[in-house]
Amino acid sequence: MMRFDLVDLRLFLAILEAGSITAGAARAHLALASASARVQALEAQVGVPLLVRARSGARPTPAGEALGHHARLLLQQAERMQGELARFGKGLKGHLRLWSNTAALSAHLPADLAAFLARHPDIDADLEERPSAAIARALREGLIHMGVLSHAAGLAGLDWRPYGEDRLVALLPAGHGLAARGALSFADLAGEPFVGLAPGIALQEMVSGEAARMGLTLKMRVRVTSFPALAEIVAAGVGVAVLPHTEHLRLPPSLALEARPLEDGWARRRLVIATREAAALPPFARAALDALSDAAR
Repeated sequence: MMRFDLVDLRLFLAILEAGSITAGAARAHLALASASARVQALEAQVGVPLLVRARSGARPTPAGEALGHHARLLLQQAERMQGELARFGKGLKGHLRLWSNTAALSAHLPADLAAFLARHPDIDADLEERPSAAIARALREGLIHMGVLSHAAGLAGLDWRPYGEDRLVALLPAGHGLAARGALSFADLAGEPFVGLAPGIALQEMVSGEAARMGLTLKMRVRVTSFPALAEIVAAGVGVAVLPHTEHLRLPPSLALEARPLEDGWARRRLVIATREAAALPPFARAALDALSDAAR
C-alpha cells in the first residue's frame, strides 16, 4: 500500500510549478538535498520516474502528471478539513496562495491584503506576480486559491468578482515629440527605443505578447526590474516605456517625464478576483475573498 506524506506532495507540486527541483525546494522551504531525497523516495514508492531531469529544469512524466493531479485534490481536501476543524478552535487558520498581475500589485492589492492579514494573525499568505493567462491556468489546475487578473484573460469555468480597472499609459521623456498628442496607440511607440521590464514580469510579458500579436518589433534598449528604475531611464531620454497609471502617479514629480494614455483596447482592462470554485474554498480563503471583494474600488 502506498503512503504519501503531505510535505512530499506539497514539495512535488512546488517543483511542478517552479519547473525545477532547486526552485521547488526553495518554495517548499526545504534544503535541496532533502528535497531530492524526498523525490527519489516518492519515485521508489511508485516504481516509475516522476520527473524528467535536465539542465534546464524538471518536467513531469505521465506518472508525475497523474501524481500532481491527485496531490492537488488531496491537499485541497486537507485544507478544507483544517478549515472546518479550525472553527472549533481559535478563529481561522490557513495559508493563502494568491497570484496577481502587475497592475493589481501596482495598485491597492498589497494594502488590501495587508489589512486582511492584520485582522487575521493566524492566516499566512504567498503573494506572487504572474501574467493573467498564467493565473487563469493555475486556478483551473488548482495550484492557487485565488488570483487577481484581467477579465480579458478568459474566465470560463471560474468564479469571479470585480476588483477595479487596469489602465496603461505611455511614459515619455519631457519634450518628446509624441507628448504633443493627447492619446497614443501602442503602434505609435513601436518605432521608438524602448525601456522594458525584465523577462518574467507580468506586465512585460503582456506588452511583449501584444507586440508579437500586432506584428511589431520593439527596439529594446534596456530592461530593468522596477518601475522607479524604468522611470529614471526614460527621464534621461534613453527611450519610452509602458506602465500602469497607478505607478505613474507614484513617481517623483521632479522627474522630467510625460505620460499619455494608451487608446488600445487591451490597455484598459477590468481587474477581477477569480477562484476555481468559491463555494469549495477553505474558510480562511473564503474570508480573504470576501475581504478583498469588499475592498474593491
